[in-house]
Amino acid sequence: MLYDLNIAWSPSTPLAELERTLKFAKSLGYDVVALTHAIPLPIPTTPSSIVSPLPTLAPSPLLPTILRRATLTITDPATTNYRLPDFARAYDLLALRPANDKAFSWACLSTTEIPALISLDMTAFLGWHIHHRTAMAAVHRGSRFEICYSQALGSHVDARMRANFIGNVMGLLRATKGRGVVVSSEARSALGLRGPADVVNLMAVWGLGPEKGTEAIGTGARAVVVNEGIRRRGFRGVVDIVKPAEAPPVSEEDTAAAEKGKAEKAASGKARKKAGQGQKRKNGDENQGTISKRQAKKLRGDAIKGAADG
Repeated sequence: MLYDLNIAWSPSTPLAELERTLKFAKSLGYDVVALTHAIPLPIPTTPSSIVSPLPTLAPSPLLPTILRRATLTITDPATTNYRLPDFARAYDLLALRPANDKAFSWACLSTTEIPALISLDMTAFLGWHIHHRTAMAAVHRGSRFEICYSQALGSHVDARMRANFIGNVMGLLRATKGRGVVVSSEARSALGLRGPADVVNLMAVWGLGPEKGTEAIGTGARAVVVNEGIRRRGFRGVVDIVKPAEAPPVSEEDTAAAEKGKAEKAASGKARKKAGQGQKRKNGDENQGTISKRQAKKLRGDAIKGAADG
């Protein structure tokens, strides 16, 4: 199965345009996609319930499986940390987009809710160095780094943005050595999507080998979805809460057969009990005509004594 965990959505996106993009993704071979709601700054900090505004589309063989995702741009971790569990409950996937060095270190090491994805804006000048130890600490915690290839495509991308993208991607791949990387599109329309083979070739040009590139849109992305599903259905990621099994419906014929079997079993038990009682009485009658060895010995002794007296 192939995954695209980032298809951009906004409240102004027409539903017909969204369906066209999803159908095109399905035709390219993507089985699971994630609609992304980018939470605008400032992130709401009031203790109110969070509801996903993403539209719900009816299941169709022409559409892939659709997940709900929230992407939070982080500038000040202190104002966002305690809200992460609320966003995690409202969406299927939670992604963080750090905007500075402090936010990046926090997203990798210190979040209360481990994000499924850490997604950077690769077209911007980051202003900090991605260290191997920090990046791998995030991977060991369970997060994955996301590379969105459509950031480098399109007419709105100039030469400077494309140069930043290539340099940042190479820096991320150097820090992670290609491990813990997921490739998505972040396409805003069908024009931003590329086929799986094209994605693997693009990533190979930018420094990610074909084998790891295929894993980044396949098994690696699937691991993110499965882990997040287990985390939401389980207790601390250990116990998976599943629906208890229900007994199948019993027909009238099965009920009649079960009652007949019970009756036959009861009758057979009564017959065995009666036969056992008869055998016990028979054995008792037979035992009445016999004497024990001690009685026989006593009778012989009495006979010998009587003969001697006579």
